[in-house]
Amino acid sequence: MVRIDIISVLPELIESPFNASIIKRAIEKKIIEVNFHNLKDFASNKRKQVDDYQFGGGSGMVMMIEPIKKCIDLLKSKRSYKEVIYMTPDGNMLNQQIANKLSIDGNLIILCGHYKGVDQRVRDELITMEISIGDYVLSGGELPAAVLCDSIIRLIPGVLGDETSALSDSFQDGMLAPPVYTRPANFEDLEVPKVLLSGNKAKIDEWREEKAEERTKKLRPDIFN
Repeated sequence: MVRIDIISVLPELIESPFNASIIKRAIEKKIIEVNFHNLKDFASNKRKQVDDYQFGGGSGMVMMIEPIKKCIDLLKSKRSYKEVIYMTPDGNMLNQQIANKLSIDGNLIILCGHYKGVDQRVRDELITMEISIGDYVLSGGELPAAVLCDSIIRLIPGVLGDETSALSDSFQDGMLAPPVYTRPANFEDLEVPKVLLSGNKAKIDEWREEKAEERTKKLRPDIFN
């Protein structure tokens, strides 16, 4: 069973996405284990302080190295982890290839950034991978961590009802997914392409491949090979 440990100053911001739908079922089936750790539980003072002013002056508080290291050290004393991931706007952009890799890597620790970020020594000494979900800044790393977890968990065998479903997602083969349709076949004179109703699998596969190429060229020429 894969285990993901999420470290956050405000774990309540991230818990709800794990209490519904596909991820909830994966947890209930014991395919994946997700644990949340409140960084304030590892603070060394009575005020539960985990941030402080930055040296050299400047606006914004910085997450301190001591509580972060205490939490990571405790987790590592109990089991091994493949990666310790820091969610940060200036990390490597999350893509399908990263999600694929992490889905088979093993146990993961995810640190959610907050305030102005973390003491650089955390990034230099404790973090093995830094991930961003886009070139913009959020209030914290909790929402990005939820996005990362969803992208990983759905790929783990047994999570989706049809394990081949994820293989046809956009970006899995470097292309966008083709258009999809469902009933009714004709809605207010808007008809489903006849090839999809033909029952000819070879023709359907050919149509889907052509449409995937067309959509990728039009919408994401940057990823088209």
